[in-house]
Amino acid sequence: MAPEVYIENLSEHVGKEVKIYGWVYNKRSSGKIRFILVRDGTGILQCVMAKGETPDEVFDKYDLLTQETSLIVSGIVNEDKRAPGGYELHIKNIKIIHIAQDYPITPKEHGIDFLMDHRHLWLRSRRPHAILRIRHRLVKAIRDFFDSKGFVLIDAPILTPAACEGTTTLFETDYFDLGKAYLSQSGQLYVEAAAMAFGKVYCFGPTFRAEKSKTRRHLTEFWMVEPEVAFYELEDIMNLAEEFVEYIVGRVLETSKKEFEILERNTEPLEKIKRPFPRISYNEAVEILKNNGVNFQWGNDFGNTDETIISQQFEKPVLVHHYPAAVKAFYMKRDPNDETYALAFDMLAPEGYGEIIGGSQREDDYDTLLKRIKEHNLPVEAFDWYLDLRKYGSVPHSGFGLGVERTLAWICGLDHVRETIPFPRMIYRIKP
Repeated sequence: MAPEVYIENLSEHVGKEVKIYGWVYNKRSSGKIRFILVRDGTGILQCVMAKGETPDEVFDKYDLLTQETSLIVSGIVNEDKRAPGGYELHIKNIKIIHIAQDYPITPKEHGIDFLMDHRHLWLRSRRPHAILRIRHRLVKAIRDFFDSKGFVLIDAPILTPAACEGTTTLFETDYFDLGKAYLSQSGQLYVEAAAMAFGKVYCFGPTFRAEKSKTRRHLTEFWMVEPEVAFYELEDIMNLAEEFVEYIVGRVLETSKKEFEILERNTEPLEKIKRPFPRISYNEAVEILKNNGVNFQWGNDFGNTDETIISQQFEKPVLVHHYPAAVKAFYMKRDPNDETYALAFDMLAPEGYGEIIGGSQREDDYDTLLKRIKEHNLPVEAFDWYLDLRKYGSVPHSGFGLGVERTLAWICGLDHVRETIPFPRMIYRIKP
């Protein structure tokens, strides 16, 4: 009996009969030859039938096959460099499982709104399939990096009692009879607590921002990885961020050559992502904007266009540090030499992709942190536990957050982050 194999493993079965479980991706005919492209989730295989060589009852099934019909096809594996994937199957038998009727995503061009409305089916197409395979490998590289360095994974809660990044972007819900709860904007505050227990930790999960932005860089639900390290200061955490990004880009380049070809992504810019990365102060970044004709007011945070202009000046990710404290979060430590600046940094990806990392040294003094909480009009009682970290063995500590979707958009060379997540949630979309 022919063994059941995946398309990605066909190189181990050349000259042998195998059985493939999959779906019809496309089909075409040329004279007495019939070609069926079959996908099984691991690849696409060209299957061949010839009139007079293939049994008539099998050959006649060709006319019944529609796009996305599920089937089992068996035959002999041949190596053929001209075929997709380098192998083809000479069909001996076809078993039809289910005939798909009027599959809506045809080989013709479709508008993005149509494709997003059919995202549950669009995932089967080559482009999103390649992007999400790269996402899988990016996530694995992220975990491998921190695991190899002795970090402990800490799962932060999704329902939280208070804001982390700002009250204006909270998703609110009723929490039984205890009042309001909010979808997490970040796991950072919780991993700060864990860092005081384990030294080096990270959380990795979904986060939510009720931000009414319709740009190509924004989602309302996205995934973020957030390391936090005890005894790290700003310089230490920037060094870690550089090493981290160099590693994950390198790993994805090694493992995703086929997918980059499908996306037609020029990987030469990614091959330049080697440490050290350029570092500039906020003030130097402002000068870049002014030199490029931008009427930017000092003290503002950078917008998407500003980040694009700044990042386009460099071939590698650039770290912008020492932002005005007024535009940064309450938990960021001020520069002891000039308290108008925060010991914070953003990493901007090259090729105009903007911010992929935001991080800082955290305020470790109890009285100062309490003052900041009050200045930001946050409820002190919601942060009692967070203040405790500054009462019992407080130490300097630092961390950052990397957004998976923005990073993947840069690595894949995509125009919009909506393609980087299986089922995107945006201000104007919550289906499918």
